[in-house]
Amino acid sequence: MRIVELTAHHVRVPLKRTIKHASHARTETDNVVVRCVLGDGTVGYGEGVPRDYVTGETVESSIQSLTAAGLPTQLTPCTTFADAIDVATRLTIPATGVRGINGNAARCAVELAVLDAFGRAFGENLLAVVNAIAPELYEPKDFVRYSGIITSAKGLNLRLVSLGYRWFGFHQIKVKVGIPGYDDMKRLKAVRRRVGPNVDLRIDANEAWTPDEAAARIDELTPFGITSVEQPLRHEDVSSLPGLRKQVNVPIMLDE
Repeated sequence: MRIVELTAHHVRVPLKRTIKHASHARTETDNVVVRCVLGDGTVGYGEGVPRDYVTGETVESSIQSLTAAGLPTQLTPCTTFADAIDVATRLTIPATGVRGINGNAARCAVELAVLDAFGRAFGENLLAVVNAIAPELYEPKDFVRYSGIITSAKGLNLRLVSLGYRWFGFHQIKVKVGIPGYDDMKRLKAVRRRVGPNVDLRIDANEAWTPDEAAARIDELTPFGITSVEQPLRHEDVSSLPGLRKQVNVPIMLDE
């Protein structure tokens, strides 16, 4: 079965409230959605989320990457879902940009669209992809556990959000820190007091700190039982991360 149509769309969705953290504030989300049509009329969709303030990717650069990828020669016919998995695995999207990672969001959108379309056509669940590529990680669950997130809430709103997560039984919560004008110690104290001692609490600085101040900022928040700190430094300061890791007792998670 062949892919007869592949279309990329820019989808802008307004948010009900502003999402704010240390490096950005946004009131809408701009995503790339790819529509994949097979010869029998089956349609699949895939989404990529380019973020210029995270990876440098934009909707425009993602669509340019798709245009330059030569996809017609890569998307060969598939007679089984295993063939579709192989096609998705071998997809090559040009890695452009200063950091050499532009194209990831575009690849994500195409890969998901292809797998969605052929999965529908062959009656296969996307779980089959994991089982085929990494069977050692294939562990179907009866439930999905979500992590809560607290962005720029403070004061009464912060307290209510924290109590809400506890009420609904969340086991993990991520708190955005490093936002100018916010007291991180006061906020973490308020959150921990309301969610209790057993909730996994981690923080995300979104590149807020310099190499000279990061260790002190992290040490201030360690007493509140944080289990990791995400992206404490700008991506340009990646060479300083090993030194920072030796100065703190909390694992560092990378994103940007």
